[in-house]
Amino acid sequence: MTPSRPPLEITSPSNPKIKEIAKLRQRSHRDAAGALLVEGYRELKRALDNGYKPWQIVTCPGLYMGSHEPQLVVRCTAAGADHLVCTPPVFAKISARDRPDGLIAIGPQIHKTLAELVLPPDALVIVAEAIEKPGNLGTILRSADSAGAAAVIVCDHCTDIQNPNVVRASIGTLFSVPVVDTSTAEAIAFLRERGFRILAATPHATALYTDFDLAGNTAIVVGAEQYGLSDAWLQSDAIQPVRIPMLGQCDSLNVASATTILLYEAVRQRVAKNPALVPPPHVHEHGGDDPHADD
Repeated sequence: MTPSRPPLEITSPSNPKIKEIAKLRQRSHRDAAGALLVEGYRELKRALDNGYKPWQIVTCPGLYMGSHEPQLVVRCTAAGADHLVCTPPVFAKISARDRPDGLIAIGPQIHKTLAELVLPPDALVIVAEAIEKPGNLGTILRSADSAGAAAVIVCDHCTDIQNPNVVRASIGTLFSVPVVDTSTAEAIAFLRERGFRILAATPHATALYTDFDLAGNTAIVVGAEQYGLSDAWLQSDAIQPVRIPMLGQCDSLNVASATTILLYEAVRQRVAKNPALVPPPHVHEHGGDDPHADD
């Protein structure tokens, strides 16, 4: 594959194209343009691997951290993306990272509805209600991907799903896990109609999360960091409140940490019934990874 047109070289931070890209760090400008920023090698690679088609790719070869970045650039331009090449000072103006790696893509926002969800048998779904911090939502997506969850349903969100920090914290799993933005009422109706066992995580529950069979259609519901789940999840006979036992002085966990624990109990049960679910170890690709992706 070869680029369809030569890249445009930009050496001035005051270039109008650079100014427009810099504005996309603000939600109002992203929403007005329907745009999503994807910064970083692993994030962009995962986006491309899952069929995402950026409109534009901005590169700074002097900031590359490995040898694989040019392959991603070729994939972007072959898919029709415009290519801008800039100097480190110019790239710094549009980057949100302390140590950028020279890759930023701009493309369409991700919007999916409940009606578009195609769920497998015995689906494992995460429902995240009113999550406040982009980093927590991104980490929930990363854990959902690792656990093989079929979808993440975001209800009554307090953080912008299209926030670059969500993309970063998820390490691009925003593109590998179907994400739906809906209301709590619509999510409950959707799960009930499809016969899901619904477990609502709350420190006030009597039952433990390990007390239930999570191998069938299962929805794990987690709530806002400060206030927890709304009453809609906690006052229904069709929804089972569960808790993670806390043996120390702290009475709750970070929502992303709690989600990971709950997800991997479902994984443990499913693997116990079908050991073939466990894939071989991943081969880590060196060169191009973002050293801050796990921060």
